[in-house]
Amino acid sequence: MSIHLKSLIYCENQTDHSSNGIKGRTLNFFLAFCFLTAFSGFNATAQKTFEWPCFHGSDRTNKSAETGLMKQWPKEGPILIWSAEGLGEGYSSVSVGGGYIYTAGMNDGQTYVFCFDLEGKPVWKKPNGQAWSTTMSHAATYTGSRSTPTYDNGVVYHLGEMGRLTAFKAKTGEEIWHKELVQDFDAELPEYGYSESVLIDGVHLYVRPFGKKGHQVCLNKSDGSLVWANTEIPGTPGYCSMVIDESGGYRQIIGSSSNCYYSVDTQTGKLLWKVDVVNQRELNNTDAVVYNDYVFISTGYGKGSTLVKLKVSGKEIIPETVWQSALMDNHHGGVILDKGYLYGAGSNTKGWFCLDFLTGKQHWKADGKGSVTYANGMLYLLDERGSMKLVKATPDKFELSGEFKVPEGGKGMYWAHPVVCSGVLYIRHANKLYAYDIFERVAE
Repeated sequence: MSIHLKSLIYCENQTDHSSNGIKGRTLNFFLAFCFLTAFSGFNATAQKTFEWPCFHGSDRTNKSAETGLMKQWPKEGPILIWSAEGLGEGYSSVSVGGGYIYTAGMNDGQTYVFCFDLEGKPVWKKPNGQAWSTTMSHAATYTGSRSTPTYDNGVVYHLGEMGRLTAFKAKTGEEIWHKELVQDFDAELPEYGYSESVLIDGVHLYVRPFGKKGHQVCLNKSDGSLVWANTEIPGTPGYCSMVIDESGGYRQIIGSSSNCYYSVDTQTGKLLWKVDVVNQRELNNTDAVVYNDYVFISTGYGKGSTLVKLKVSGKEIIPETVWQSALMDNHHGGVILDKGYLYGAGSNTKGWFCLDFLTGKQHWKADGKGSVTYANGMLYLLDERGSMKLVKATPDKFELSGEFKVPEGGKGMYWAHPVVCSGVLYIRHANKLYAYDIFERVAE
């Protein structure tokens, strides 16, 4: 694996961030920091260290709690601190925990989990099963890793596309245990390979083999032993990742299959409720968004968006539809809920949307489609063609505060979700990972 590091890059009169288009000088990060803080009259306030231990963050809301980030980018975009290459093909995002960065990729038909330090230097690389491949012509560029590693208390958990679930020691990559979901739970391989990023809650790990011996299962995170298995969930595998909710007296996990979104009790695996969601392709890819007793569901391929309210009747939880809309039929780029408004992209409806959470009313729409994350009152919109936009999270209007083109890291769409952690914007495209400095430095 080769690693290309850029300590800090200043772009001069350039709007093109491609590897061939960047012109400037590379400075040592320490010298550049001194230059910014001492010689240029800027004051960078001491910043708290944050973590992003799993896909969409520790609470799975895809919202960073960080402050002190830039509200407006310069014309050429934020500074590229470093870039790393050698990840191979894939759409895995990054997780950040314990002082390290984790992601996954595919090289030579093999899935690997990668660990980097916070300066982008490689720490370890470990195999995690055979990579998914396909003879479907439309999916020729879809090969590569899907799942984002999950960091928890010194251990990294990763699900390979072919069903190998492995726990690694976070600092060394040494294997602690592994399971083979297809064999262990008598499952058929999903059409596009296993894609979810596993959920850790307390001492338990939740994953969906969708097998005859367990559609949704709970494992002991320390050794992979089975705690419970649910075989009631209908349909074939869904491709979203699970979220936690507490409603109706239950701590529950919400996931999807090919024809529904559902909830099970975290302690027993009991099916609590389900909502039928069937689109033209029978692919439900987007994580549910939960708030109080409401669950927002969005799916592409001609279906759209739905808000349901969970009502308790005796010992039952009954999902009741509040509204349905064809708008913001999310493909797999995710949806953000902030201050009563939903932000995300539509597939058939084509565009970035802002919808009222409780009514579904459209407040604005803008061109584009891709994945999103949130920090410090701002939306980070990564278009699947590689344009990165900074937009104010407001229902008033689509207010662009900066934009740049992310360099190509290989073939395929920009489908890996962006991450904001400790003042750094991480963007992965195929073989490369880019780290941009988005911390606000205030002039004295």
